[in-house]
Amino acid sequence: MTKILVRKTSTGAYTGFTCIGHSGFAQAGNDIVCASISVLVINAINSIEQFAKEKMSVITNEEEGLIDVRFANPVNEKTTLLMDSLLLGLREVKEQYGSKYLKLQFEEV
Repeated sequence: MTKILVRKTSTGAYTGFTCIGHSGFAQAGNDIVCASISVLVINAINSIEQFAKEKMSVITNEEEGLIDVRFANPVNEKTTLLMDSLLLGLREVKEQYGSKYLKLQFEEV
């Protein structure tokens, strides 16, 4: 199962997120759920960097299926929109394939 923890302040501002694990939908190379999640997450990171110019730290570990993103400053409107878009896509994957493969959690920081 892939677990995604989204961190937000009490005012709802994003501070980062952690994605860990492999979905287990199918064997590596054929896992469309894992591929979908990966594309959404990596595209969000690239878009936040390219279009929103947000400063962030990104830690990855391919074996663990880990991507940890921490925003350095309070995020701007573009980053908020891109994070909202990421969550929309992830919720659609979860709805389509079930919570057996993807778990979304939120944490107030």
